[in-house]
Amino acid sequence: MASQLDDTAVWLITGCSAGFGRALAERVLAHGHRCVATTRAVASIEPLVAPFPERGLAVALDVTDAAQRDHAVAAAEARFGRIDVLVNNAGWGYNAAVEEGEDEVVRAMFDANFFALAALIRRVLPGMRERGRGHIVNFSSIGGLIGNPGSGYYCATKFAVEGLSQALAKEAGPLGIRVTLVEPGPFRTDFQGRSMTLPKAINEAYAQTSGARRSELRQSSGKQPGDPYRAADAVIAAVEAENPPLQLLLGKVALDRARENLESRRRSIDEWEAVTLSADFPS
Repeated sequence: MASQLDDTAVWLITGCSAGFGRALAERVLAHGHRCVATTRAVASIEPLVAPFPERGLAVALDVTDAAQRDHAVAAAEARFGRIDVLVNNAGWGYNAAVEEGEDEVVRAMFDANFFALAALIRRVLPGMRERGRGHIVNFSSIGGLIGNPGSGYYCATKFAVEGLSQALAKEAGPLGIRVTLVEPGPFRTDFQGRSMTLPKAINEAYAQTSGARRSELRQSSGKQPGDPYRAADAVIAAVEAENPPLQLLLGKVALDRARENLESRRRSIDEWEAVTLSADFPS
């Protein structure tokens, strides 16, 4: 199947105030596409779309607010007639050991990272189905493949995004709708800054695990190897491809860790094969 997109494609991107979302919105407009850039503080992105009055639109969107989700989609459709590419990028992190987790924070993060993402997908799918084409791009993480100490709850939101996206790809693929999971490693964004939440009470029992990782991430902030603009170009290339990937790893760290994880799982599966097979009724 050839690429579905041309230079009239309409993208709706969430979380465009900084990081991946802002970089992607800038690159999408630079590539000649039309872009609905969204964020809670819409004034912060109006300068981004201002040079492109015919192709850019800034819309206020708190992804956890149902009315604002409806408004953003309606505004995109009113201005451009449709949404060809939905990019679910908005979200935030939580550097807490499992025992340190605060229920209200965990639920709020799931609401932003997973439930809002699913709700936006449901909102745009009818139009994509009717046209027989579209692309859903869901930002996951290498943490959507591998659980890390101190990031268990965040990783759980991304594991959920992975499972939903893989199922969606099988459901919507025959209808002409593509799905891509973006799985970045460490990138030079503000993720370890204002997008990161810490628990109120730190448990020193986890100083050597979640505590050490929390310190490592804090010290690496601003020095990560990944370039958000190069990541944006990679996402656009994937969406414009004839056969876009279901899973798109970004950065060498993500690639290396994913391969290590696959090899470790393969060894464990092989080691326990006899016990695994023993669980079936005798043939």
